[in-house]
Amino acid sequence: MNKNDQKAHRSKKGLIDLKKTKVFLVHHETTLLDFLKEKIPGQSQKNITRIIANHQVAVGGAPVSLFLYKLYPDDEVIVSYNRIAKHQRKDLPIIYEDEDIIAINKPSGLLSVASDLEKGRTAYRLISDYMTQKDRNSRIFVVHRLDEDTSGVLIFAKKWEVREALQNHWQDIVKKRGYYAIVEPNDIPERGHLEDYLGIDEVTFNVYVTKNRKKGKLCITDYRKITSNKKYALLDVNISTGRKNQIRVQLGNQGYFIVGDDRYGDPSNPLKRLGLHAYELDFTNPLNGKEYRLNCPIPPSFKKLMASSGLEPLKSEKEKKKRHLGKNQAKKQKRKSNGSRRNKRK
Repeated sequence: MNKNDQKAHRSKKGLIDLKKTKVFLVHHETTLLDFLKEKIPGQSQKNITRIIANHQVAVGGAPVSLFLYKLYPDDEVIVSYNRIAKHQRKDLPIIYEDEDIIAINKPSGLLSVASDLEKGRTAYRLISDYMTQKDRNSRIFVVHRLDEDTSGVLIFAKKWEVREALQNHWQDIVKKRGYYAIVEPNDIPERGHLEDYLGIDEVTFNVYVTKNRKKGKLCITDYRKITSNKKYALLDVNISTGRKNQIRVQLGNQGYFIVGDDRYGDPSNPLKRLGLHAYELDFTNPLNGKEYRLNCPIPPSFKKLMASSGLEPLKSEKEKKKRHLGKNQAKKQKRKSNGSRRNKRK
């Protein structure tokens, strides 16, 4: 967790009290009722159905009230002594949805899925609540994750088969994972190709660069500098691997730290959040060959910060091309005008 993040989205409504819960992991396909009958043998079926109907059971942090709710391997079932309220958000940042997946622009400070310390405030729960409002029998499945303090494109599968296909072929089907990162100091090279072996500390769970290939996994990160001001540089980062905290650690190892990241350095915190945003995810569904290109625009706070030293606000690629074409057209017009004048003189 990044201490600098203000986590303004958090409220106490509908939270799961971890001191008053029991957590069970699912190992094979089954139904919720059958699973709880197996895990709580001291309770009668009548009492178990009452617990489910009273919204005291959650799967992955999202409350469930269907007795025959389908469970799959790696699902986490939570039984609470208290009622678990649903989160209803009208401003859910959905950027794409079809019959197979749903994608959101995840806010910074929001967990992708439940952790050991947090079961209620997650993107998984928000999307689950949204889906069950439309259809009580619907559910979602985790495909990938974003760090808690990173914003941007995050997808979930709507079917178990889709989840399995995407996860099992993830490295092969993903064509691009693009991020915007604001780093300091601002003198980072224009381009960089980083290959490091990253390991995880078993005590702090922090990620670190190691030369011991047995302790780490190879991570590949490429970046180019988009622009810079007197303090910071804005980077376009692409990763070929998906290790936890990969971008933060590899850039930090080069001496350039993402703003707001007090976990792997001590940079300034001008955004009051981590300066990392997943702006694009391109992949192909191996089940039907459908291609996806999902985008989230650069956060306004990023653009404002980079323009804070007197630089013009960042232009989109279309605007840059339009401006470039406009200049060329002006030059052609000028040449044409000069040619006409010469002809008149003759």
